[in-house]
Amino acid sequence: MIGSVQRALRLLESVASHRDGAPAKQLAREAGLPLATTYHLLRTLTHEGYLRREGGVFLLGSAVPRLARDEALQNRRSKIVEMLRSLCDQLGAPVYFAVYRDGEIEVVSTADRPETPAVEEWADFRATGHAHAIGQCLLSQLDGAARRDHLDRYPVSALTPHSVRSTGALLTRLAALDRTARDPLRPVVERQEYALGTACAALPLAVGPAPAAMAISVPLDRDEQLLPIVERLRREISTLLTSGTFSISI
Repeated sequence: MIGSVQRALRLLESVASHRDGAPAKQLAREAGLPLATTYHLLRTLTHEGYLRREGGVFLLGSAVPRLARDEALQNRRSKIVEMLRSLCDQLGAPVYFAVYRDGEIEVVSTADRPETPAVEEWADFRATGHAHAIGQCLLSQLDGAARRDHLDRYPVSALTPHSVRSTGALLTRLAALDRTARDPLRPVVERQEYALGTACAALPLAVGPAPAAMAISVPLDRDEQLLPIVERLRREISTLLTSGTFSISI
């Protein structure tokens, strides 16, 4: 065990037990530490933001709540991973979860199996949103200005002979995905636009402040299964959203 870490943690626990803070001498007694060691550790913890000093007493600092937020974020991501694995097993296809955050496409998690592998990211997903179902689904949820800003930074380019060829053609396609329609979970489907031999479908999600999507992919020789599988996924998503299971901020 590293003694200095143990002593610092004892000090933090002692400070946390005093709602209105406590002076160094009291903390030293409670933690069973020499006063000189206590002062040294208190200065270090204060410098790092884990404590703050006010009116001669020490209180918990702003860095402590960040630890709890980081743990909560990790717990939420773990729940997503478990959920995607379960869906992958049920559907017999890879399942992807992605969000559009800070102007970027982010694939948060993917679940697949050896017999049903996920699509290989041979071209950066962030820069090729125009070519894959996840990206098109996320872009369709943006307003016009945000959509054009993204395409200015990541211009449309043909990745395969089946890819959309121009920004205008892509914008026309995205405009047709009316998210105010009676079918808010309308899937976005693309075949061989990102990767030859692959068909993909993505569904929009409302799980937080950022646009989000869940998607599946199948080899082209299983193309007849794509729409039935995405329909099953849509039913599962509807259940999750109704129950509140997936109403979490990522």
